[in-house]
Amino acid sequence: MSQRKKQGKSAGKLWAGRFRERTDRRVEAFTSSVAYDRRLYPYDIRGSIAHCQTLERAGVLSDREAAAIVRGLEAVRVELDQGRFPFALQDEDIHMAVERRLTELIGPVGGKLHTGRSRNDQVALDLRLYLKDVLGALAGGLRRLQRTLLEQARAHLNVVMPGYTHLQRAQPVLLAHHWLAYIDMLQRDNGRLQDALVRIDVMPLGSGALAGTNYPVDRAYTAKLLGFAAVTENSLDAVSDRDFAIEVLAALATVMMHLSRLSEELILWSSQEFQFVELPDAVCTGSSMMPQKKNPDVPELVRGKTGRVYGHLLALLTTLKGLPLSYNRDLQEDKEALFDALDTVSASVDVMADVIKGLTINRAAMAKAAGSGFLLATELADYLAVKGVPFREAHAIVGRIVRSCLDRKRELRELTLADLRAFSDRFEKDALDVITVEEAVERKAQTGGTARKQVEARIKAWEKQLG
Repeated sequence: MSQRKKQGKSAGKLWAGRFRERTDRRVEAFTSSVAYDRRLYPYDIRGSIAHCQTLERAGVLSDREAAAIVRGLEAVRVELDQGRFPFALQDEDIHMAVERRLTELIGPVGGKLHTGRSRNDQVALDLRLYLKDVLGALAGGLRRLQRTLLEQARAHLNVVMPGYTHLQRAQPVLLAHHWLAYIDMLQRDNGRLQDALVRIDVMPLGSGALAGTNYPVDRAYTAKLLGFAAVTENSLDAVSDRDFAIEVLAALATVMMHLSRLSEELILWSSQEFQFVELPDAVCTGSSMMPQKKNPDVPELVRGKTGRVYGHLLALLTTLKGLPLSYNRDLQEDKEALFDALDTVSASVDVMADVIKGLTINRAAMAKAAGSGFLLATELADYLAVKGVPFREAHAIVGRIVRSCLDRKRELRELTLADLRAFSDRFEKDALDVITVEEAVERKAQTGGTARKQVEARIKAWEKQLG
């Protein structure tokens, strides 16, 4: 094959001038990211329009050239919006696809758009714009889940259930207090995402490939056009930084951890052994063999997908750990991990809101569980402590009472004053008042406690905050 023919075959690549041979088809397939980074196209076009306007302001493009490029980019956007964009084999990524199509539509002037810009700062820009957008939507999903939990808390303010430590019944709490715990978790999750947005909201465009640009572009002007709060201060760091992606993945992993904990409880609570709740039929499936089965598939899948999101965080950390400055093609691996994690978390948050909204609460089963066993033992120990018995001694006394009840197959609420005084003469008639579930709950009246007045106040505060 003549050298001229070889060069002609490589002409489709925007960077092909230096090469004699075309890229191997297997290498094209291996290195292409357009199959998954095409979701960045709205941000690529938005960033390209701002870059074009900045070049015009700097005198690099004429008014006519800039207007033609912007019209062409808008036409490319319409094609992509309508699903009729003609992707080509030589398109390595969405950035090159957009530029290639722009040049096809408006001619050689389209090639001027990339003046003073590298794909290195271009992709960093697109990713930041994308995250600013999608994290806002995820924050809305988290708030919806919080509001759904809040509705359940309000609807079941009087329902008492056993609180657990070590998955053993510990002390009675209000079910509403339990739901509020998850609202607090999700609030921290949203806070972490908002905190990450502070570092995402810095514009890298104008950093070039690694050293900056030779053109007198006003980066602050570009940042203003794109709605960024600041511009990056070091070009080497700007094109190779993916700390913001790691922050987002870490926050997403924590969201999934919280959803997984909630899922595990719903799986347990809906089992025959607990029977605390019934999941809505719409989020469950049956067995292909056993007709009686109602399987909690949605919570199980959320629990399972948590490991997947954890894996994406570790994958990106591993990708970045050995990279020298500045840009390396390894960074292409950030997008599949980030996109899949965002899709997974967003879907999980949305579907869990549907699960919570459709729950049926078995008040009787929860009340029975809260009233049986020895959940009120701590109340007796605290009673003795108030009477002046050192808490460790009080703890030992009540431990012996519990042991006696176990041996005699009795509940604490069945004990008489005489039974209690057999273990300590500090017990008086009012000791019987403390071994009721209602009193045990209501005495936890300090800030953060499970007493009804505290829980109701917290519900009102959340209603105000979440609208």
